[in-house]
Amino acid sequence: MPEYSLRIPTHATSPRIAREFVTSVLKAQQLGDIVDDATLCISELVTNSCLHAGGSAAGAGTGAGLLLVTNPVGLRATVFDTDVTLPVMKEGYDAESGRGLWILDSVTAGRWGAERRGWRAGRGGGEGGKGVWFELGAQRPSGRGR
Repeated sequence: MPEYSLRIPTHATSPRIAREFVTSVLKAQQLGDIVDDATLCISELVTNSCLHAGGSAAGAGTGAGLLLVTNPVGLRATVFDTDVTLPVMKEGYDAESGRGLWILDSVTAGRWGAERRGWRAGRGGGEGGKGVWFELGAQRPSGRGR
């Protein structure tokens, strides 16, 4: 399964750049039917990372990492940052903030999660931090005919 990664600085343009990256990858892999949902989810996660991890003492402005793993029927995307605090979907939200995980949960039909796992040298699996992931597209049969 092809893997694509992007280092994302803590900057106002980062969500847009991440959306463009995801769009390019998905179109190249002939997964254009999930582009809109994927870019919405990526935008929410990158924005959250820039707001909550980018300026924290743990994040210290180091930015985030994005890992996309595609397959013929879908995508698994993970946004990594150096903040170890796992995200929690709030009971409610106000008009200005708190909707990101609600949107992610709705768009992915609950196919998302978070784990303490860092990003190192452009790849997942380093020390410290967390990864928030989601999956889109058809679910592949597990272990059948492979």
